[in-house]
Amino acid sequence: EVQLQASGGGLVQAGGSLRLSCAASGFTFDDYAIGWFRQAPGKEREGVSCISRSIRRTYYADSVKGRFTISSDNAKNTVYLQMNNLKPEDTALYYCARVSKMSWYYSDSHRPGEWDYWGQGTLVTVSS
Repeated sequence: EVQLQASGGGLVQAGGSLRLSCAASGFTFDDYAIGWFRQAPGKEREGVSCISRSIRRTYYADSVKGRFTISSDNAKNTVYLQMNNLKPEDTALYYCARVSKMSWYYSDSHRPGEWDYWGQGTLVTVSS
């Protein structure tokens, strides 16, 4: 069974930090890119950051560049999202998802509808 388990969310004050984890199982980890997406109340789901080490590609939304860092520990089948200098507008449910690394290589897509498997979300709340 394919599983993508997101964890690490919580309540922090503006300027604080969190590290999210996406633990993957049930598929060949290196064959896929892993992405973080978020959805805030009343907003569409958006891509935040994505990674594939095997094709040496990362993506960051403009809104998080310089504040968030994505990394992948392939030995642990886990992708992390280090979130620093958090802002209230970062408040959302954060999801991890997968897509074929080759599909991502050619499409370079961070649109949620083009990712083919989703895990459970973890809630991030940033207070001011």
